[in-house]
Amino acid sequence: MPIIGNIIKTALEINNQLNGLPEDARQIQAAQLQQLLQQAKNTSFGKYYGFEQILNEEDIIASFQKQVPVHDYKKLHQRWWKQQQDFPSITWPGQPKYFALSSGTTGKTSKRIPVTDDMLASFRAVGQSQIAALANFDLPADFFEKDVLMLSSSADLNEHKQHLEGEISGINSLNIPDWFDSFYKPGKEIAQISDWDERVAAIAKAAPDWDVVAIAGIPSWVRMMIIKIMEVHQLETIHDLWPNLSIYASGGVAFAPHRKSFEKLLAKPLTIMDTYLASEGFFAFTAQPDTLSMQLAVEHGIFYEFIPFDERGFDETGQLLDDPLVLHLGQVEEGQDYALLVSTPSGAWRYLIGDTIKFTNLNRYEIVISGRTKYYLNVVGSQLSEEKLNKGIEGLSDKIGVDINEFSVAAIKEDGEYLHQWVLGTNVAIDEEQAAQQLDQILQDLNKNYKVARTKALKAVRVKAVRPTNIYSWLEARKDKKGGQIKFPKVMKEKMMLKLLKNLR
Repeated sequence: MPIIGNIIKTALEINNQLNGLPEDARQIQAAQLQQLLQQAKNTSFGKYYGFEQILNEEDIIASFQKQVPVHDYKKLHQRWWKQQQDFPSITWPGQPKYFALSSGTTGKTSKRIPVTDDMLASFRAVGQSQIAALANFDLPADFFEKDVLMLSSSADLNEHKQHLEGEISGINSLNIPDWFDSFYKPGKEIAQISDWDERVAAIAKAAPDWDVVAIAGIPSWVRMMIIKIMEVHQLETIHDLWPNLSIYASGGVAFAPHRKSFEKLLAKPLTIMDTYLASEGFFAFTAQPDTLSMQLAVEHGIFYEFIPFDERGFDETGQLLDDPLVLHLGQVEEGQDYALLVSTPSGAWRYLIGDTIKFTNLNRYEIVISGRTKYYLNVVGSQLSEEKLNKGIEGLSDKIGVDINEFSVAAIKEDGEYLHQWVLGTNVAIDEEQAAQQLDQILQDLNKNYKVARTKALKAVRVKAVRPTNIYSWLEARKDKKGGQIKFPKVMKEKMMLKLLKNLR
């Protein structure tokens, strides 16, 4: 009998019952903001923007929004975070031990995001809430006695000035709570192997010694790892080795485009849980079965704001307005796309993450990530958000019966006219001309603005289908890491797309 598992499961169920979601969204978020301002009031940033004065106002949220401007990375880094690498108490008390290097999708220099002890505590608190939510999933007691495999970036961090730096998943793997060590795989020793291929080889070698019930990681990384394990041990499915594997916690990118290729590696369905974990914070996680919607972490030290992703907040090219409408959690509505702003205990203040989210259930503060503000293709009025792009590719994949693991699109100009050039990553040869026609029709059915654009300035649609490994090889040549570890940009500028096409010839 799984005695320890029963104890853990019962504890989680009791915790879940006693710690329900707060009913007053505005009140709980005002409390989070008050705590952040109180902690940072004596920092350079806090003094400059008058945090002490804001704390004395009756309406803290309104005063904060009036006093502190919206920041993107460039603005926050150049004036504040850059100094935080050399001096203490710039945007948050003390000096960060870590800076997270964002993986990025554009090929530009990685962003350096400060990661403070208080931010690590927030990561852990949200992670514990996610574990507590497992009580909702009717899992067997012995599930809680088995192994959880977290596929992260390397935990072998680099020294830079007075801190260590690396990707956030690698930083988090170094700060796993002691109580979780016995469940956590691949363990800190393997996690610190810097070379991706060597790390995956070490995981494959050790895999038979583990009884893995859950895997967490970016879909393309996890898929490559599972394939390697199956090759090494000559398996038909990963369940031949790990029969109790029942949960996959996805994150980093939309899971839907990867679902079909993922399912081919399994003998039975997995429960898919989505997570919203970025370099800037752990914001949301799936807390209920039978949904990929995620519960926003509203009581974990982060203050959220929301800018409508329409004419109230952005212009027709997807650029933020000078004076956008900004809402707090008590003012949002279901079904509307919002660009997300966060203020966090790492010294991010009214920081524009670059993601767009949509509330699916306000009673449970549940959201889905609907896209990226920069993944918005509107050069000729097509108004294609990342959500529409993903649905278009899913529709094409279903129609032609082929897995499409990666994709990107750009508006390019030929002979004075615009066309949409798509690159699709698939291991099966397809009729590119026919795929272009079908994808075009699917998008017209999904989006009336796109349909109008096709009758005017958008004159053609082209598709180039290539193996995902060719895409990854191109990514590896541009960045010093394995291609499967890099998020392939869903929308490219014309110049980047032309370089990719030239490389793929």
